[in-house]
Amino acid sequence: MKKEQVLFWIVTGVSGAGKSQTIDCFEDFGFFCVDNIPLALLPKMAELCSQSGRPLARVALGIDIREGGFLRDFLATLERLRKQGVDCKIVFLDADDRTLLRRFSETRRRHPLGKNVSAGIRQERRQLLKIKEMADKIIDTTNLTLSELKQRILDLMDVRGAQSDMQMSIVSFGYKYGLPVDADLVWDVRFMPNPNYKRNLRDKTGRDAAVRRYVLATPQAQRFGKKFFELVADSLPHYIQEGKSYLTIAIGCTGGRHRSVVMAESLATYLNRRGFKIRVHHRDIDR
Repeated sequence: MKKEQVLFWIVTGVSGAGKSQTIDCFEDFGFFCVDNIPLALLPKMAELCSQSGRPLARVALGIDIREGGFLRDFLATLERLRKQGVDCKIVFLDADDRTLLRRFSETRRRHPLGKNVSAGIRQERRQLLKIKEMADKIIDTTNLTLSELKQRILDLMDVRGAQSDMQMSIVSFGYKYGLPVDADLVWDVRFMPNPNYKRNLRDKTGRDAAVRRYVLATPQAQRFGKKFFELVADSLPHYIQEGKSYLTIAIGCTGGRHRSVVMAESLATYLNRRGFKIRVHHRDIDR
């Protein structure tokens, strides 16, 4: 029987970050999904999937800290799968501590490490740090709606259809709400004059033409924009050559509503004109 190339999306991350919902998204997109599968069963499952034809050629697997040998056996299992010819990609889900605490409180669930929730979150973050560094894609679910989460998963599917392409995202954010956990590159534009101190601009956002004109008219923005945009455009082909599938550029200001939005939109326009496909997300624009 002819063997099929098997694609495994391994969905993992910190407890409470949305693993079950993500598995549901994969299932909606036609993947065969298994949640909380023991690592020891993965090589055998890959063998069965490769012999079963197209219905099991795309698989999403949920694995987390509750798997007893997770940290000890994960790397060895991943290497064994790749030797079997399985295309393995890791999606790591994360969220900020406040959001995780709220979610555990709302569901009245105990943390899987058996400690109080705050201590469990801290310990789990330490234990999963190495796996997070290995991830092909980190998704910050802190402010994502279910429909937005589905779009992030759908974006992953788009990348799989074009091996030579790299999915590039630009996210604007406010430093007062914390750094985006899925950012690869972070730029700070708080040195620019702040429209928040202009009465006629305070309640608008960086999508408004008046705010855009105010920010881009400043000498700081003009000098920074020219150098920054050229630097990013020159760097992107090298990331692609290195085989990177995903790149997220984060641009931050104080509140994430004015300067960072303007610069994120401007960078996206600059890169789109040069043939790059860019997705833009304004994380804190409505806060």
